[in-house]
Amino acid sequence: MSSAATTQQIEKLGPWFHNIHLPDGNQTAPEHFLGDFPHYKWKQIAPTLPARMSGWKVLDIGCNAGYYSFELAKRGAEVTAIDIDDRYLQQARWAAKLLDLEDRIEFRQAAVYQLADEQQQYDLVWFMGVFYHLRYPLLALDIIRNCCKSMMIFQTMTAPGDEVFPVSENYGLEQRSVMQNPGWPRMAFIEHRLADDPTNWWAPNHACVEALLRAAGYADISRIAHEIYSCRVSPKPEYGATDLQEIFKGRSGQDDTRDRH
Repeated sequence: MSSAATTQQIEKLGPWFHNIHLPDGNQTAPEHFLGDFPHYKWKQIAPTLPARMSGWKVLDIGCNAGYYSFELAKRGAEVTAIDIDDRYLQQARWAAKLLDLEDRIEFRQAAVYQLADEQQQYDLVWFMGVFYHLRYPLLALDIIRNCCKSMMIFQTMTAPGDEVFPVSENYGLEQRSVMQNPGWPRMAFIEHRLADDPTNWWAPNHACVEALLRAAGYADISRIAHEIYSCRVSPKPEYGATDLQEIFKGRSGQDDTRDRH
């Protein structure tokens, strides 16, 4: 494909949220309002991952135009990438061909809740830019935990505040004022819009992110960059949903869990 033809196809498939650098020098979103996005985020995360990921099975949830899937596939991983937006998936499939990565990535149109029926377990789950768009965020984390074998990279929009209050294991009903302490795990609910986006529902603080991940069965939680966390599946989770098939029993084959993300 000529450079001019590539440029034309970029415009046809646009608008793009991922700025992908293509082999002929074209970029899909060179004027992105966030800069070279998500390349600069990848640079923050990449050093925490193995340079060679051959044999790894990776799940990229909310893959958008596929930037992270491409970088993981370049390292040798076998990637399953899902998104609910068919336009993003069209962009990703087209870019994968140009990058000669289509044999390493399977793109599927699916919502995060549909992973409750997922039989495959993944060495790495990539869960970035989705959590705060979900109506049922902790349910999503429970579902993802069931198909994560080892590691997750997690990102969410957050509320300000790095304090972590030393929460006790139990409180009496008369002690609820403790929740007003700075650093108590809390998640702000956005009823209307943030950044003109009606699907920006939640903004947890740092303490809440860590608490949510622990509640979903993750340990070794580390903040590796602004709003980005690395964690591993806990061998002995203390709590959390363990039998999701029971939760979804009675759906009668209907997909009533689809949501925007």
